[in-house]
Amino acid sequence: MSTGNFSLASKVKLPNGKLMPQIQLGLYMMSRQEAKAAVRWALAAGYRGFDCAQMYRNEREAGQAIREYLSGSNGSTGDLTRLDIFYTSKLASNSTSYQTVRRSIRQSVEACGLGYIDLFLLHSPYGGREARLTSWKALEDAIDEGEVKSGGVSNYGVKHIEELMASKPRIAPTVNQIEVHPFNTQTEIRATCAKYGIVVEAYAPLARAMRMKHPTIQELSNKYSCTPAQLLVRWSLQHGLVPLPKSAKRERLLENVQVGGFEISAEDMKTMDGLDEKLVTDWDPTDAP
Repeated sequence: MSTGNFSLASKVKLPNGKLMPQIQLGLYMMSRQEAKAAVRWALAAGYRGFDCAQMYRNEREAGQAIREYLSGSNGSTGDLTRLDIFYTSKLASNSTSYQTVRRSIRQSVEACGLGYIDLFLLHSPYGGREARLTSWKALEDAIDEGEVKSGGVSNYGVKHIEELMASKPRIAPTVNQIEVHPFNTQTEIRATCAKYGIVVEAYAPLARAMRMKHPTIQELSNKYSCTPAQLLVRWSLQHGLVPLPKSAKRERLLENVQVGGFEISAEDMKTMDGLDEKLVTDWDPTDAP
């Protein structure tokens, strides 16, 4: 469990030695216009990590907002470079056709216009074993060719991680992005990731606002003089996770990450861990065959 002062400048080290921002903005379920505006506001606020995907249909807009900001045409000072930004995208569907996956990854690189993608994930384990392993091989080659810097997976359950590791991949996965919050703690998947040094990214870290009024969350928010969202983000960080809080509202986007001013006690962390009810706020492919 990590404690300490977390901020938008906090970084985690991936198994391949690369550094990744520990708090990132999720771009899921944002329209193209919302994504463009949110990325712009987030960059101005100090966010440096952005989590996108082919399925979100806003890769082009997210990339455009980043490029404009870097060029200084967005009212920014223009003192940031591409190296200061960590951009993630994900493969919409695994395929047993290697060429289909290679082409799809290239299309994502072209769509964002950032020259390369920092982290590219297989979005889910759907498609079966052969599709998963073929897709991973295509991703390894995209990394070799410099299109992608780091590779990982998303929504992988224990058996999917074990399957990938048993295949003796040439390049090991650096990340598994899964739904994690106090109401769905995913301890087994997290333990398997820890075994292989895989960093866990937590999507829906705010449980999509479904439990903001939960008595324990309310009580602890009052105790720490923070918002329920700040409490949930801080819980993620103290567990060593990389939360991806999503908001298309400027004020929220700033407020959600102001988590440096308090620390949840070990006892209260345990209380929050005890809220687990396997709450799935959207989809759960972690048991896919």
